[in-house]
Amino acid sequence: MSDLASKQCMPCQGGVPPLTQSQCESLLAKLDVWEVVDQHHLKKRYRFPDFVTALDFVNKIGAIAEEQGHHPNISFTWGWVEIKLYTHKIDGLSESDFILAAKIDRFISTHT
Repeated sequence: MSDLASKQCMPCQGGVPPLTQSQCESLLAKLDVWEVVDQHHLKKRYRFPDFVTALDFVNKIGAIAEEQGHHPNISFTWGWVEIKLYTHKIDGLSESDFILAAKIDRFISTHT
């Protein structure tokens, strides 16, 4: 599992530039099948056998996000959950987005 998952998300104070394409590509290589969309956010969709399992995953990811102080946009319905991550204060990607993605991947890999 990625060393990113062992790091802590850092609060963004704003006023810093989003990660460059090169920085994003380097960090993306450490994740499990996430996508960088428009050099603005990370996205991944997880599939589940039913609504209850998807909801349970959302609640557990919510707890991880709250612990990290870094909150994703989450969409879900019967059978799937989609996570979108970006740093709102800079309207783009920061290392914390990749750290939270790695923590989500670590959680799913240890609970499936």
